[in-house]
Amino acid sequence: MMMNNLPDTPDLRILLIKLRHHGDMLLTTPVIDSLRQQWPAAQIDVLLYEETRDMLAAHPATGTIYGIDRKWKQLGTLKHLQKEWQLLRAVRTQHYHLVINLADQWHSALVTRFTGAPVRLGFAFNKRKSAFWRFCHTDLVSVENHSTLHTVEQNLSILTPLPVALKPAVTMAYTTSDWHSAREKLTQKDVGDRFIVVQPTSRWFFKCWDEGKMAQTISALQAEGHTVVLTAGPDKKELEMIDRILASSPATGVVSLAGQLTLRQLAALIDHASLFIGVDSVPMHMAAALHTPCIALFGPSKLTFWSPWQVNGEVIWAGDYGPLPDPDAIDTHTNARYLDVIPVDAVILAARRYL
Repeated sequence: MMMNNLPDTPDLRILLIKLRHHGDMLLTTPVIDSLRQQWPAAQIDVLLYEETRDMLAAHPATGTIYGIDRKWKQLGTLKHLQKEWQLLRAVRTQHYHLVINLADQWHSALVTRFTGAPVRLGFAFNKRKSAFWRFCHTDLVSVENHSTLHTVEQNLSILTPLPVALKPAVTMAYTTSDWHSAREKLTQKDVGDRFIVVQPTSRWFFKCWDEGKMAQTISALQAEGHTVVLTAGPDKKELEMIDRILASSPATGVVSLAGQLTLRQLAALIDHASLFIGVDSVPMHMAAALHTPCIALFGPSKLTFWSPWQVNGEVIWAGDYGPLPDPDAIDTHTNARYLDVIPVDAVILAARRYL
């Protein structure tokens, strides 16, 4: 039934919807690439949260990117509704043939329905067993086996009803100017062509390793002749963490670009690094996507869902060195550092294997 509603035309108009965090957006790229492989002439547009635009803005297969800005709520009810209405009208005028809703919010279902597309795919989420959710989609794809699948595989499973061969590789795209900007910053810090990128921070501190242990690891690598470039987001707490690590690291051969790079510039930096060391965060997923040798430090995150996909490297899991709480039971604002059981030697030895 569904395929009968999809026109037999090479230039399909497709809208992909995903309203989540930066890392989630990066892990949708196999869906985009699979669609592009099946329909090379298709228009593939994306609806996302505005702050995650950078993750897909340079992707060669994406067309128009529509952003829902969460700051709209600060404009007052009337202005907020105007912005939402403008968005709905903009997507409706595209007359999409196919809408793929990877999101689980009612907001995404409403947009999906409003497009008027003849084929509207969504997931049959357990928490969305309602007539309205079904009404918004023409077809719902089962999530029964999602608990055993990586996030990439979960996303790709939405394509099951379509005649699409899967391309499971994650793609992190950036522009030449992104690399030029990053390269310029490296030159200002007297960093040459060979360097290691270390991203010790996450927006959730329970995912971070002890600053002293990170400094010891950096010191050991610097002593072996490697230049280390520290990166982090612009958040004040992340920058303070970088300062603590720098205070215990060698004065030479260790530089910081923390808070100074856009996400795409960071991707370019990681792409040109000889090694990436980091915690469970967006840059770790970027490193895996870019095939940069990667040492990923993990604590009580769901490894099945979030381990670096198709990584050239290895995951060091705190659970191998001590007990960890259930990921679902964690207060994300806790000050606990579950990764601290990971010994310094384990990280240094892993790094040497890839340098």
